[in-house]
Amino acid sequence: MSAPTDRKFLGLLSLPERRYIADALRTETVGGVLLLLAAVAALIWANTPAADGYKAVQDFHIGPSALGLDLSIQHWAADGLLAIFFFVAGIELKRELVAGELRDPKAAALPVIAAICGMAAPAVVYTLVNTLGNGSMDGWAVPTATDIAFALAVLAVIGTSLPSALRAFLLTLAVVDDLFAILIIAIFFTSDLNFAALGGAIAGLVVFWLLLRKEVHGWYVYVPLALVIWGLMYNSGVHATIAGVAIGLMLRCTTREGEKHSPGEHIEHLVRPLSAGLAVPLFALFSAGVSVSGGAIGDVFTQPVTLGVVLGLVVGKAIGIFGGTWLAARFTRAELNPDLTWPDVFAVASLAGIGFTVSLLIGELAFAGDAALTDEVKAAVLIGSLIAAVLASVLLKLRVRRYQSLIADEERDEDQDGVPDIYEQDNPAYHLRMAEIYEKKASEHRERARAAGASRDDADRPA
Repeated sequence: MSAPTDRKFLGLLSLPERRYIADALRTETVGGVLLLLAAVAALIWANTPAADGYKAVQDFHIGPSALGLDLSIQHWAADGLLAIFFFVAGIELKRELVAGELRDPKAAALPVIAAICGMAAPAVVYTLVNTLGNGSMDGWAVPTATDIAFALAVLAVIGTSLPSALRAFLLTLAVVDDLFAILIIAIFFTSDLNFAALGGAIAGLVVFWLLLRKEVHGWYVYVPLALVIWGLMYNSGVHATIAGVAIGLMLRCTTREGEKHSPGEHIEHLVRPLSAGLAVPLFALFSAGVSVSGGAIGDVFTQPVTLGVVLGLVVGKAIGIFGGTWLAARFTRAELNPDLTWPDVFAVASLAGIGFTVSLLIGELAFAGDAALTDEVKAAVLIGSLIAAVLASVLLKLRVRRYQSLIADEERDEDQDGVPDIYEQDNPAYHLRMAEIYEKKASEHRERARAAGASRDDADRPA
């Protein structure tokens, strides 16, 4: 019996995993575009003569006060609709833990380490800036999050010729990033606890879990129970989005005999359009509307709190993820795929500096008692995310040109004899390039053979 092969970092994915990632990319790309449109609409609305109307809509209260849910529209978007987003994140996390890249500790080590470093480095950058500038330490967590919808949308538009494994890495990294962002919200941004409400929420979660174990079916059972759990969680002092995560983690994400999709995948398929198409864009619409002027933009780069957020997103994220990835590949058994280069990884690490959705949420939580500073931090998140997106787009475009150049070199046939010129050259660089092409073709053949269910011998034979 042959020894199991080590999983390579950014290596060949299984066919089901590739299909899952492709489906997720298509959905997240659309969600990223809607999120961008909502953010632009909010900025325009908040910086026109209709700005007073925007503020009035934000502050309009609705909901049963007897249940402690007389909330403003902005709070309904942040605490209510965003719980749907975190519910989907919980399902994604559960799926990765039981059926995806994170199920294998060796394969999971690298994205986990990269995600941790990618959250720790921005926090350190923010802390250093505010220590030197005598700023507030309350916002250390603001630049730690990555907005996967925005990031994947940029990657889908710019990085069309890049290896698909980079997209898989970004998706896995974002799932781990979401997990730690959830933990940060739960641990550091929980207000005074109402133990009665918290006990009720926990009891509701237990009932939810028992119903799932007994395989009780019917949305009319689970949706009302989920709303009760959410309401109790909100009144407990724990951020209400934690209820969405907890429920998502309870769903079964493995298939049984006779099942085409697991319950978790089926529900995610149904709910994701609601999250990406309604919940997250509405949150952006009522959270991203900050007054932006020349002086306000200048203040972002002169005040320690806002400067720390911008540098954390742009510098901290890139250095943290790239450094964590390199350290993991250097000191663990994970390996970089031979088809990829470290500049590819750095470009994607820079892309992770887009921190929109969760960064805005953490900014609201961190500076809840100071409306002016909250708006300044939101402006810093928008500017930092924009800079990261532009920088990453430039780097990705350079990498795309590099890959396109390699393809053009392989196909060039100036003498029109039907044989690419690279096969007719006789120099050391040619032989090195031939070895690279040979390995790439062999890898492509093995992938096709595995997908077709070919034997191991056929899969190892080069094209």
